[in-house]
Amino acid sequence: MDYDKLEIETVFKDGDIIPIEYTGYGKNVSPKFKIKNLSIKAKSLVVILEDLSHPIKNFTHWIAWNIKAESIIPENVGIMENVKQGIAYGFHKYAGAKPPRFQKHNYRFTIYSLDDTLSLSSNIMKKKLLKAIEGHILQKGTIIGYFKR
Repeated sequence: MDYDKLEIETVFKDGDIIPIEYTGYGKNVSPKFKIKNLSIKAKSLVVILEDLSHPIKNFTHWIAWNIKAESIIPENVGIMENVKQGIAYGFHKYAGAKPPRFQKHNYRFTIYSLDDTLSLSSNIMKKKLLKAIEGHILQKGTIIGYFKR
């Protein structure tokens, strides 16, 4: 399905290396994102982080929702009040890039703007989150980075 494009900027350019502090080898906190064209109709944001190079297709590292719909998503947003995090990478928290040594993996951050907030259990996984946001998505944007240690 086609959605209006969300213009995203973060601490790395699309296609560039993710700074170590945002990986499992560093501080392991989510990066700050700047959204340039957020819809005035947006009520909340969803962020999904996936490892595109993992043997399990699009392996989920992080899902977060009910992020305040503002032009800035702060660093380490998962600790903020009202932000919910589901099960990804076996955790209910951000799990940054952490490929095996000497392997380069590509990671995709996808951000959705929604016309509502979500009442979901924190025990859900990506598939149920994606199902829950169907019909509420206003915009979607992605940024891909890589990491190799």
